[in-house]
Amino acid sequence: MDLLNILILFVIGLLAGVINTLAGGGSLLTLPVLIFMGLPPNVANATNRIGIFFNGIFAIKGFQSKGSKIDKYSIWLGIAAFCGAIIGSLIAVDIKGETFNRILASVIILVVAYMLFGTKISSNEAERVDPKAKVFGVIAFFIIGIYGGFLQAGVGYLIMAALTFINRFSLLKTNVTKVIVVPIYTLASLGVFIYNDLIDWELGIALAVGSALGGWLTSRWSTRVNDQWIRYFVMLTAFAFAIKLFFF
Repeated sequence: MDLLNILILFVIGLLAGVINTLAGGGSLLTLPVLIFMGLPPNVANATNRIGIFFNGIFAIKGFQSKGSKIDKYSIWLGIAAFCGAIIGSLIAVDIKGETFNRILASVIILVVAYMLFGTKISSNEAERVDPKAKVFGVIAFFIIGIYGGFLQAGVGYLIMAALTFINRFSLLKTNVTKVIVVPIYTLASLGVFIYNDLIDWELGIALAVGSALGGWLTSRWSTRVNDQWIRYFVMLTAFAFAIKLFFF
């Protein structure tokens, strides 16, 4: 047991739990760190999902303690993403390490560029929850699930964009829906990765403990958190990770 790596992953998981609950992008940090610790990229990708799952579960509990409820539409979105995640995870099982690293580095750069230059996603319009909007939402989340099953990094921003532009959800309702959907489809990924024996349980549990704590704390006090300094830290650190993944 490497206590230093476990401590590092707990701290990184804690930070990732905060980031994932506020918006998304925690895997921009956790995935590269797992790879830099020597895990094969497909094993790092699989191990990362333990933290994602428990972050979501504890974030749900935190939001519920503040009065937020789980609605049927969120469950349907989660089921759609679950089906898509099976496909994405099966693709991720056998991908070559160098290819995965370059894909991850590219995704990191795109997400960092969005965080730096993109318009903040928000909506002040009336919600769209008519049958047509719900059908489009389910289709969108099936596609998001395919991507999320393959690679978790940046999924939060895709979910927020879909819920804002399709359903016109508020930021709070978007975050609540996101933390409901993510653990549902992550179950599909975990099933595929466990079946293929790709998870490092020791490191995954350390990551999960930190992620769960970060998700629970942030879901309870998210309205009091100024996330600007966190965003800058994530952008700088993730960009440095991307350079290393590309060239070293």
